[in-house]
Amino acid sequence: MSDAQLYAPIPDSCFARLDFRPKLALVTTLTIVAFIWESPLLGGLLALVVALACLGAGINFRYLRAPILLLLPFGLLILVTQGFFADAVIRLRTGQAALTPVFVIPESVWLVGGAAMSVEGIAYGLNILAKMLTMALLVPLLVLTTDLDAMVLGMVKIRIPYKIAFVLASTLRFFPLLLSDIRAITEAQRLRGLALERMGPIRRARIYAQLAVPLILGVIVKSQMLEVMLQSKAFTGDPARTYLHEARLGPGDWAVLMLSALLLVTAVALYLAFGIGRFGGPL
Repeated sequence: MSDAQLYAPIPDSCFARLDFRPKLALVTTLTIVAFIWESPLLGGLLALVVALACLGAGINFRYLRAPILLLLPFGLLILVTQGFFADAVIRLRTGQAALTPVFVIPESVWLVGGAAMSVEGIAYGLNILAKMLTMALLVPLLVLTTDLDAMVLGMVKIRIPYKIAFVLASTLRFFPLLLSDIRAITEAQRLRGLALERMGPIRRARIYAQLAVPLILGVIVKSQMLEVMLQSKAFTGDPARTYLHEARLGPGDWAVLMLSALLLVTAVALYLAFGIGRFGGPL
């Protein structure tokens, strides 16, 4: 993969052409809905919709694969822990006197003997996993479909201080540089005869841990260079500065804003009035 490929190109799609403000409103709405819904069915459908939205927005699947693979071990851990130990929370939320056991550890097993994994506990764990997956996919949906300059301008338009917007944009610009540094260091190690592919997972983890020292030093050098550059340009962070492009909301932007507000109000109203989205509710 070349250095240019480390920078995710902005896809050409209807969602990518939207202003940053309606995108942020939609992502915020989906985040709130994901936290409100406790149903594993609705939570899973929401995660699926967000994944399809990412693909429909033109985001390459390789940018989505990393957070999904990162969540797999945590997801398995959550399913096991919630399946065995979420009984008190589930009884409190649903009022059930007894849960449906799936697997019971024999009494002879030390410390955990007699513990039972329940169907309700697994469902509760699936809901937590769906929330995590939704959160992980919403980040690339917002970041990888928006130019950084448009993102800064959009944040300034919604009254976020320009200095905070600039710091956020600078942080996002650092990630491709960090990936490029990691790739350069690993390639240098391979040229010295270090075959990472032939190592076991423990030794490979130690090698990757050793990357932290040159990587941190490189980040410090880059941050110092950025500081010198900003001082040489007399950067003050004045929000009254001029911008190369102007951000205006079009019909599509207003439609997304209204859709986000309608979705949030509907989800909250159905949850409070009919229990739709509540754990153990109708859906």
